[in-house]
Amino acid sequence: MPLTLAMMAFCACTDGNSKKGAGLDMTDMDTTVAAQEDFYKYACGGWIKNNPLTAEYARFGSFDQLRLDTQEQLRDLVEGIAAQENEKGSVAQKIADVYSMKMDSTRRNELGATPVLEDLKAIDAISTREDLTRMVVSMNKEGVGTFFGIYIGADAKNSSMNILDIYQGGTNMGDRDYYLVDDESTQKIQQAYREYIKKLFTLAGYDLSRAERAVESVMKIETGLARVQFSREEQRDPQKNYNKMTVKEFKARTSAFDWDVFFTEMGFDGEKELVVDQLPFIDGMDKVIKGASMDEIKDYLAFNLLDGATGTLSDDFEMAAFEFYGKTLSGTEVQQPRWKRALGTVNGVLSEAVGQIYVEKYFPASSKERMVQLVKNLQVALGEHINALEWMGDSTKAKAQEKLSTFHVKIGYPDKWEDYSELEINPELSLYDNMKAVSAFFYQKNLDEKLGKPVDKDEWLMSPQTVNAYYNPTTNEICFPAAILQPPFFYPEGDDAINYGAIGVVIGHEMTHGFDDQGRQFDKDGNLNEWWTADDAAQFTSRADVLADQYSAIVVLDTVHANGRFTLGENIADQGGLRVAYTAFKAAEAQNPYTENIDGFTPDQRFYLAYARLWAQNIRDAEILRLTKVDPHSLGVNRVNAAVKNLPTFYEAFDVKEGDAMYMAPEERVIIW
Repeated sequence: MPLTLAMMAFCACTDGNSKKGAGLDMTDMDTTVAAQEDFYKYACGGWIKNNPLTAEYARFGSFDQLRLDTQEQLRDLVEGIAAQENEKGSVAQKIADVYSMKMDSTRRNELGATPVLEDLKAIDAISTREDLTRMVVSMNKEGVGTFFGIYIGADAKNSSMNILDIYQGGTNMGDRDYYLVDDESTQKIQQAYREYIKKLFTLAGYDLSRAERAVESVMKIETGLARVQFSREEQRDPQKNYNKMTVKEFKARTSAFDWDVFFTEMGFDGEKELVVDQLPFIDGMDKVIKGASMDEIKDYLAFNLLDGATGTLSDDFEMAAFEFYGKTLSGTEVQQPRWKRALGTVNGVLSEAVGQIYVEKYFPASSKERMVQLVKNLQVALGEHINALEWMGDSTKAKAQEKLSTFHVKIGYPDKWEDYSELEINPELSLYDNMKAVSAFFYQKNLDEKLGKPVDKDEWLMSPQTVNAYYNPTTNEICFPAAILQPPFFYPEGDDAINYGAIGVVIGHEMTHGFDDQGRQFDKDGNLNEWWTADDAAQFTSRADVLADQYSAIVVLDTVHANGRFTLGENIADQGGLRVAYTAFKAAEAQNPYTENIDGFTPDQRFYLAYARLWAQNIRDAEILRLTKVDPHSLGVNRVNAAVKNLPTFYEAFDVKEGDAMYMAPEERVIIW
């Protein structure tokens, strides 16, 4: 199916002979609910009823179904490789070894905590600031988080060059509110986290006294770091999160570590400048570390090491992590089966090697050109929208068109694949030791290829087998991996309406990210640069504020509201994607006109039904609360109902009138792009 699907994708959106009505399943709908009262339930109610949550999911929706389908495809490929004879040292052998080691729970259970004990001893041996610094270096190189994060990436104000970037970190629950909010629900999560910390230390062989001490140490340090972190909303301000300085200035700002040792041993010795994302965090972190005893710091580092290692140790470690992160935070009832977890490990280590095998079977090279043309159709439509904006001046429009015309489009898979020939996998060693070596390999590879060098704008930030898409502002690129180009996004025999309503909106969504509240601050070259006139920026902001307030008014569960400011970029992109895809759909329809209804629905109705179908999902209450804290996307129901309420074409398609629940007064609506 995927081969045919990908080859026919462009035709399905442009060929007047491809209007068979295939694609939308009418059983996905719930026609006992009026479209005018709750469009999401009307469009997706049948799917929601027919796809109840199973115990291994906190949320299951259309995206998850496609991910599951892709996992099954990948499982066949990887297990086939693992079952055959492979040349020693080949990529195939590395895939087989990683998968087999993760699947071999018997061996990991026999080893227990043994693989991590030497590293824990090294942490316990820390006695000086220099020792502490060297341990933080070692943990960073081996993929274990500590007090802060550091990476090498594009300089936001000189986007053609890479630069060191330091950002806030140090908290393992995922959001600062888990430490700072004092309501009953958060207190329960904090208590479960305390039990998790104690459990890991106990499993590692520490006595109860040390485990209980570690709980207090970790909570003290992580809560201190949480207090000085930027909020989710503050992290969305690119200018506020860009603080460039010399390395000398940075070293003078904080003395918690021996920065000379840190920069030398990390391989940064020759660097003169860096960027700090959240500058107040660095100042606050310095005080948190200085306010902690060496024993407390050792406990904190040991916990970070154990927490990061749970997936490579025995089943009881992995189950302890699931009990907290899966059950407590998300409400998931059971772990995913071992083969899914093993596949995740393989994808994490050899993502493009697996991707290359995947696209050879499921996504032919000829498909790229068809998708390229479809993207061009959406670019034309977005250009028309920019030209038609009444609130934007000519000079800003001209620059917006320049940016749109220079989008770097990536479809399916990279032109050049990652080279894994120097990566060593040794099945004689433990999975833990192998994953340490893997992290060290990629750290050094990243250092060699990026530090002090130009940005590689052909690098892919997602693997071809990833069911997702993205926009990257510093490279001004949009990327659509091969795995997303399947139903319910692409329908090989579908009419224009459903293909533009599905994959067309996804394309338009990613394009609009280039002009959302964050993306609009980056110019055509990917630089953080004010290219708007002051009046046009003010006009944009006033409209964006209206949209943010609309979403913030939504109650997601009990008395908890959505965070319209945090989700603003995604909500702008949803609206823009819908409008741009609808315009492109109408252009295609004009070339190949057809007026007949399919399954009793007009083309415009099918466009919106196809869009809604993307976000059909069931979700647990705990996951609603977690995602509202940590996910910049709105919940599925709001990506549908809240988005379409602003669009006149939706009102026309479903005859929505004043008094209907889906009605919003014209003066309350807002259109941005």
